[in-house]
Amino acid sequence: MATVQLCRPIFRPISDVGLTYTQRSATKPAGISLSFSKPPTTIKRSRKSTGAIKLSLVEQSSPPKSTVDVKRLVDFLYEDLPHLFDEQGIDRTAYDERVKFRDPITRHDTISWYLFNIALLKKLFRPDFLLHWVKQTGPYEITTRWTMVMRFVLLPWKPELIFTGISEMGINPVTGKFCSHVDYWDSIKNNDYFSLEGLWDVLKQLQIYKTPDLDSPKYQILKRAADYEVRKYLPFIVVETEGNKLSGSAGFNAVAGYIFGKNSTMEKIPMTTPVFTEAIDPELSKVAIQIVLPKDKDFGRLPDPIQGGVSIRKVEGGIAAVSKFSGKPAEDVVLAKEKALRVSLLRDGLRPRKGCLLARYNDPGRTWNFVMRNEVLIWLEEFCME
Repeated sequence: MATVQLCRPIFRPISDVGLTYTQRSATKPAGISLSFSKPPTTIKRSRKSTGAIKLSLVEQSSPPKSTVDVKRLVDFLYEDLPHLFDEQGIDRTAYDERVKFRDPITRHDTISWYLFNIALLKKLFRPDFLLHWVKQTGPYEITTRWTMVMRFVLLPWKPELIFTGISEMGINPVTGKFCSHVDYWDSIKNNDYFSLEGLWDVLKQLQIYKTPDLDSPKYQILKRAADYEVRKYLPFIVVETEGNKLSGSAGFNAVAGYIFGKNSTMEKIPMTTPVFTEAIDPELSKVAIQIVLPKDKDFGRLPDPIQGGVSIRKVEGGIAAVSKFSGKPAEDVVLAKEKALRVSLLRDGLRPRKGCLLARYNDPGRTWNFVMRNEVLIWLEEFCME
């Protein structure tokens, strides 16, 4: 099973367009196993900083005899930032009143305006914020890494906007408080304010996807790149049988029959989503079609299949790269998506495993093609949380 490592310190998000996920914790999310390698003391800058944001106070030169306790501020952020969007909120006394907040599409110059922006996001997007880690990256700089998931409640289909990235937080050596906070998103290259690339990244996430309100495997989003997500999946159980091709439906009636009562106890089991088709061999020719069983089912207490060729298996979960797309998942489309995803992963230095999964979330007979939610998943050997 792939492991997640934190390779270097990074940062947290500004309000305007960040993202998070359902489970949150100051150090690590409940139920998620993350192994952290010790981050280096310094971080090599690979991102262009906005000139107007780079304050002299953050530029690592400081007056002598400064008594700023940076370690205490690191510990403080571990405790404080998980409250970014809950009722408690963050502690405004940790910030100078005149403080520079920037992300690719928003900017604020006071703590009051920043807190107003947070309140607006809470009302419009119902954000979930997950803090991955916090680390000192300079004499007067702390970096955080985060995930933020926001649901735009004003649109009927309530699209999910996902952002991951780092935040660089400058410390005023005179007051010992934060004097700047700059966010960088993983999904774009131009993180300067105002970034048209950043605006387009927001708009394209407003696309309509129809996701049924059914039980589904739980995952945590670790990183969202421009063309894929990296997710940490918890273990889940599937009932499966042999299929014919990635986009095919051969075998579906057999596995659906199991949950509809064709089992040793004639138990009817609630339908879930998605339906998976898994290809294990490199040629993507040998496939199995799978239905995920509800999370509350105990593997040891499930009824036995009574139809030949149908079996029950526990998937241990792990780290997967995922490419989402809409439309009818024809075989040539799925194969092209798998190839493109694999190319992107190799480009980014990740180690994809052989094979892939196609996840289909919708009933093709009852869903318009343009709102269908489909995903191609490739399991990763490992993932480094930079």
